[in-house]
Amino acid sequence: MPAYLVRFAKKWLLLLLVVAGAELSGSARAFSQAPAPDISKLLAEARSLQQQYKESEALAKYEQVLRQAPGHYEALWQASVLSVHIGTRYTDETRKAAYFAAARLYSTRALVVKPEGAESNYAEALALVNQATLLSSRGRLVAYKEMKPHVFKAVDKAPGWADAWQLLGRWHYRVDHYNPLEKFYSQFFLGGMPGSASTPRAIEALVKAHELEPKKIQFCYDLARVHLNQGQRTRASNVLQEAAQLTPVTSEELEMSRRCRVMLIQLNKKMLKQLHHKVKKTL
Repeated sequence: MPAYLVRFAKKWLLLLLVVAGAELSGSARAFSQAPAPDISKLLAEARSLQQQYKESEALAKYEQVLRQAPGHYEALWQASVLSVHIGTRYTDETRKAAYFAAARLYSTRALVVKPEGAESNYAEALALVNQATLLSSRGRLVAYKEMKPHVFKAVDKAPGWADAWQLLGRWHYRVDHYNPLEKFYSQFFLGGMPGSASTPRAIEALVKAHELEPKKIQFCYDLARVHLNQGQRTRASNVLQEAAQLTPVTSEELEMSRRCRVMLIQLNKKMLKQLHHKVKKTL
């Protein structure tokens, strides 16, 4: 081949390589600059999944939001609450602990973003009380003391939020029923008992939660148990009969419904036995 043809072929080959390289480079830049999924779209998907009780998938969507916007308030507190819900389903304590620890990290970050927020304070209180189930006796007492300001603030900032009232009721009842050793330890090693806890206030809070969301079986179960423990059998029976009319949707609600039915059957037997005893006395 003549020398001028070889030179001509080399120039064309070089030109083709340059053009191809430019096209590849442009494609790479376009790929790297492709817009991330829209945050508002991810949030809408997460909320929709929550309504469908697909909590693991919803959590994944909120985590996608947080990868783009680490300080996104709604994504943080929702991820915290969902992590608690998912963690409670595991019997393995290692998995529980992992989810509860993640919940606490999310709730702490949410508090940094919005210290006075009802949701961030609720998430923190919920994460604390669930972490407490895996801790030593001292750890549980510390957790209940730490959660007090958060659960009170959640109710104060969102008085129409049933979940916050339920958590407040649980706090009141648990602290008011510390055993003597727990009271002693709190008094002398933790700077005193968490103040203002009382069973009447626990009942008031649980009643409020039930009034706000009467179709939530978990609220019926909690309220009925407290009524029973206080010897308020008629009130407990009324709440359990309400629970019997509700249709469970999730596996957790199905279990709560079963427990309510068992409680109602046992309570009816006791009340019937008492009635027979009174009738015998009058004869």
